[in-house]
Amino acid sequence: MQLFVRRVFVHTLLLGSLVSALLPGVLGLSSAALATEPQRDLIAGLKPLATIASGRQDSFSLRGDVRVSIDGSQQPVEMQLNRYDAVSFDLQLSHPEYALTLRRRSDVTVLLLPKHKTAFVAKGDVPEADSLAPANLVGRMISSASELAPVTLGLTMLSNGDIDDTLKALASLAKLELTSQSGEWKNGNTVLSFPQAGQVQIIADGTSVLLTAGDASGSAPDVLSLADYRVTELDRAELERTFVRGVRRATEILSPGKSLTDPVQRARKVENGALQWIDGHRVVTLWGTPEELGTAHGKLLPEESRRCIESVLYSFGTANVVRTGRWFRHDLQDAYARLSPHIPERHKQETDALARSLQLDPETVQVLNVFPELFHCSGFAVFGSATKDGRLYHGRVLDYMTTIGLQDAATTFVVQPKGYFAFANVGYAGFVGSVSGMNAEKISLGEMGGRGEGQWDGAPMATLMRRALEECDTLAEVQKLWTDSPRTCEYYYVFADGETNEAVGVAATPQSIEFIRSGQGHERLGDGIPDTVVLSAGSRLTELRKRVTDKHGQIDTELAQWLMSRPVAMSSNLHNVLFIPQDGLLYVANASHSKPAAEMPYVKIDLYGLLKQAGTSASESTAAR
Repeated sequence: MQLFVRRVFVHTLLLGSLVSALLPGVLGLSSAALATEPQRDLIAGLKPLATIASGRQDSFSLRGDVRVSIDGSQQPVEMQLNRYDAVSFDLQLSHPEYALTLRRRSDVTVLLLPKHKTAFVAKGDVPEADSLAPANLVGRMISSASELAPVTLGLTMLSNGDIDDTLKALASLAKLELTSQSGEWKNGNTVLSFPQAGQVQIIADGTSVLLTAGDASGSAPDVLSLADYRVTELDRAELERTFVRGVRRATEILSPGKSLTDPVQRARKVENGALQWIDGHRVVTLWGTPEELGTAHGKLLPEESRRCIESVLYSFGTANVVRTGRWFRHDLQDAYARLSPHIPERHKQETDALARSLQLDPETVQVLNVFPELFHCSGFAVFGSATKDGRLYHGRVLDYMTTIGLQDAATTFVVQPKGYFAFANVGYAGFVGSVSGMNAEKISLGEMGGRGEGQWDGAPMATLMRRALEECDTLAEVQKLWTDSPRTCEYYYVFADGETNEAVGVAATPQSIEFIRSGQGHERLGDGIPDTVVLSAGSRLTELRKRVTDKHGQIDTELAQWLMSRPVAMSSNLHNVLFIPQDGLLYVANASHSKPAAEMPYVKIDLYGLLKQAGTSASESTAAR
């Protein structure tokens, strides 16, 4: 699924910005005066595409034949765009794995998925900011936080000025060189040519794009002739918002600007919360009632939460709709309806307060928070004879879709809920549950997703994880919580207790639960290793077991981090955490835009120090229990 989502992600970005992104990108390059015949030919070759990109031509056709390199292989994409008037168009996008057609008219927008024989029909009003109406559409689809942002400036120049004069002005800034009599223009790795009249070919960095501009053929066909399709009705604002925001967020993920790759590290404080940076790592401390926790969370991380929500609901959501033929938000709503009875009221209050703080409807944040039901991972705990100093080291590897950009929202939370145990939660802005955590009572937890997606008549995994952090101060209490609670899907866990130097592996489904003790052999995990719990799968399990066995008795902080390096961690490795619960320490590595977490430096976080730093106003979290 990781590879499929990445492919659709790249193609969705091409879908939204192909014409306008490529044209100013080539023209914003530059040369001397425009006196020569070849330079006049350059302008003439670009003019048909520039006329379309300027927004002045209401009716046209544009074909795109794309070959893009994704994960080491060339992926063919065919695109056909027919625009009929100022508000109506048909867009077809096809690839060997999928196909979609998006049809927009003045009163309806229809998404067709031919491989699934599914149609989503959407009617109603659409706010201008989220509209797929052609006017200024690319400007709405390119984020100001993306490196593609200058494209919008080029489009504005084309839209507001004379086409010929604007092309001349842009070309006068260029560094394109004519490399042959065949008419190829080159700048670095980018090659531009005009195979035929109305065609532009661009080859750069493993991607080849051939664009053919022409007149629209015929009138707009009837979009509601759907006899062979299963129809789902949607609100038009939701469908168009999903595409606009999904593509916009994709421009941030695939081409991030400096504000994302090197964010301003500014500390902030609000009532019941503080944001600080530790060695480039975002750390948020929250304390108080559920309403106070949620409100402070939203005030401290508004943009990070927005990016997280848009990554999940819109960018990933678009890819998932294409993959499954189902509307992604409907799946999340159905899941939440079944999971909700098993979520504590205090967590719902916190989520609602977070939504209000972000000025979002509560349902959006509620459904976002069941998304971790899809996570996958590895984990281990070593202690006693397995470690150099006898301490317990608990490693947790989260392998899940760096493709969708959750690393832009990566945050370690130190939470002191009133009346419950304080804890550290390695997570993401906008999420209130936990997938990796350690509490002040020296309990640490990590999970590994399995099969059984859709078995959601129980407590969400991330809810159980957080409840354990808030409510449990012994390994026995954690095990009882899991045994007594209705569970979802298939999950594996490593639970550890730094107070007693104990750890246990867990295999849990809705129907059964099995606890695997340290040193215990298992048919899925192999022979037992003394004072060790290891959970993973396939070749990653084999490598992790080999590493633990080879370094048995020598493992310390540095070696424990090495245990989680590639290939134990996958290329999709989103974060790694090493817990040392006896000392209240955790070491966290988050993925960057170009590297998995396992290839990033670890940041040391002192849970007890941060709790003390929060001050007396926040020190009541465990006292009232």
